[in-house]
Formats: sequence, structure tokens, C-alpha cells
Amino acid sequence: MTPNTTYFNPIHRDQIVMKQPQIAIIGAGIGGLACARALSMMGITAQIFEQAPKFARIGAGIQMGPNATRVLEGLGLGEDLAQTSFEPRTNLNRVWDTGEVSNEYPLLGHVREKYGTPFYSLHRGDLHEALARSVNAEQIHLGKKLNKIEQHPAQDKVHLSFTDGSSLEVDAVIGADGVHSLVRETLLGPEAPRFTGRIAYRTTYPAKLLKGVDIGESRTKWWGPDRHIVIYYVTKQKDEIYFVTSQPEDANWTTPESWSAKGDLQTLREAYKGFHPDVQAVLAACPDVHKWALFERSPLPTWCEGRVLMMGDACHAMTPYMAQGAAMALEDSVVLARCLDAFKEDDLSKTFKLFEHIRKPRTSQIQLASSANQWMQKATNPDWVYGYNAWEVPLVPNSES
Repeated sequence: MTPNTTYFNPIHRDQIVMKQPQIAIIGAGIGGLACARALSMMGITAQIFEQAPKFARIGAGIQMGPNATRVLEGLGLGEDLAQTSFEPRTNLNRVWDTGEVSNEYPLLGHVREKYGTPFYSLHRGDLHEALARSVNAEQIHLGKKLNKIEQHPAQDKVHLSFTDGSSLEVDAVIGADGVHSLVRETLLGPEAPRFTGRIAYRTTYPAKLLKGVDIGESRTKWWGPDRHIVIYYVTKQKDEIYFVTSQPEDANWTTPESWSAKGDLQTLREAYKGFHPDVQAVLAACPDVHKWALFERSPLPTWCEGRVLMMGDACHAMTPYMAQGAAMALEDSVVLARCLDAFKEDDLSKTFKLFEHIRKPRTSQIQLASSANQWMQKATNPDWVYGYNAWEVPLVPNSES
């Protein structure tokens, strides 16, 4: 996908002229794209500004529980997901060395019957591509790195400037620009996330490299005394697998919070020496791996100021231990679109504050639960997570607290 250069007004070299309604989404990740799609279903055409020059299929898997697939099916992506995603048989939790099962929660068939939508594991890039296809290409502007946000309350406008020299004024800004959010920094100042003392290695690779080793059809987490590894297929054809780890690291480690830093395979394999032979086989077959520093954040004091709002990782980034980070952004997108549709006659700043009051109790609870890293290790009732319906949650403050 390429930027739509014909959208920009050639008369004003440094200005971007937007069609109504004038809502800008900063960031074309999973949250930003889902938000644009949800808004379009409400008759609102938002423009998305993404700093990357192009989209890339980065090697990462993702789990979509029923609360997330409920959003995606409502956005019209059900058929796409069914064609590309894998449905794990169970959520399988095993002891690191013996393989003893500590908990096994049924997924295939069970969650669809209980919650109305399936549990999928898939490649993050495939989910992102499906979301991008669901949005009109003319709404997506690549190579647009945000430089500055200025609010003009007297005119009810927000001024955006980009590093390429272009700028525009809009009625509202939705910051879906992730963990390194400039929107968040503008509203709340520089952030100092806490390094957890842990890192994650992760990658996807062709399943044929396992040379006949069977990893099973579950999403499997191997729990060690101070580390773990999660392994699952990310394609319906079971031809690509994914794993992600979490393990201690030197507290003085200075690598930034990045998904793309390279990791050393030998160091990784040594860290999981003594784990079950199934784990050893997956690591032995791995051709390449990335290293990812794990940070944690406390719930923010506010998500919005005036006509500028944050959503997704920009305002409630969390550790990956419940596989709910992207799911929270997806839920955000639908609840926000519903708020803007239901209260279209109200002041946007009040609508944004209502959205925050609706969503913050839930995301804060999941942030804290994820940080504990105990999800599904033993018998767990996931109703409070999987049963949430972003399409039907009441649009009143603290409706899920």
C-alpha cells in the first residue's frame, strides 16, 4: 500500500486539507486501523497518519480471544480470519521440564459455543493486512511522522504538524501511536516506564524446519520457575509456528523497548537448557530471533485533554502475559466509535472523557492482572475477559467496573 498523494491540496504546499468529518488518527497499527474501520461503519471518515513509509509483515504471532474476535467479526473481518487463522484445540499449560499439565482450558468449539466467537492464533502481519484492506486506501497516509500537536480551544481546532513540513487543522485527534506515543508525551510529558528486569525472545518460522517434530494443536505455555515460553501455530495450514519467551535479564540492560532488536540464538537456547525436549526441538530449529525488552506502566491519570484522545497502547500498554494488549485496542475502537456516533451532537471533549470513563476500569484491571503473569497457569474462569462485548457495553461511566 502506498500513500495517497492526490489527497493533498497542491495549492498549499505545507497544508493538508481534509474532508469532513475532520478527525485524525495518529498511527496505522491494529488499533488505529480498527478505529478507522469502526468509525466508517458509523458514517465517520477519519484520516490515518502513519510514520512508517510502508507496512511490513514483522515476525510475530498474536492470540485473539473471543472478546477480540467479536470485535473483528463485527468489523466484517470474520471470513478473512477464518481463512488465515489457526484455531488451537486448547489453552495448554505445562510444567517446564516434566511436561505435566497444570491446566488445560478447551478452546476449539468450546469458546465459540460459550461466547459466540472463536479463539484464533495468527500472524500479527496477517491481522494487520486484513484490517488495512477494510479501510479505504485514501484514508491512510504513510510516511507522515507527527512532529507537534497544538490545541486552539477558541476555534475548537487541533493543529498537527509533521516532520516533512506538512500540517493540518482538525476537529479532533485520536492518538493510536503505540508505546512510544508522541500524543501521550504531548498531553502528559515524557514517560518513564519501568523495566521489568525481563526480556522476551520471539519469532515465527516455517514449521517444516521442525523436521517432523509435533508441537501439538494447542496454544502451549511452558511454565518454568523464573521463565516461560509460549508456542503455537499462526496459520490455518499449520505451516508456520511462533514462540515467545520471558526470562530474567540484567537490570542495567539498556536495549530500548523495541520489537526488532536482534537476539542471539545460542544465548536463548542456553537460557532454556533443561526444558522439555519439545521446547528444545522448537529452539533448535529456529533460524533467527528478535529480542524485546519488557516494560510495565501504571494506569495513566487521564487519557484525553480537550479534543485530543489516546487509545490502545498509547494509554494502557501492558505486559504480554494475558495476550490482551491488541484486544484492548480493538475493544477501544468499537466503544469509541459508538460514543462518537451516539453523542454526535455533544462536545467532543465530553465524549472523549466519557469514553475514558467507560474503558479505563477494564483496561486498568487487565493491565494489573497481566503484570502478575498467572493467567491460565491453573484453573481459571475467563468469563470476565472473554465475555466482554464492545458492541453492546452500555455507554455510561464505569459500566464494566
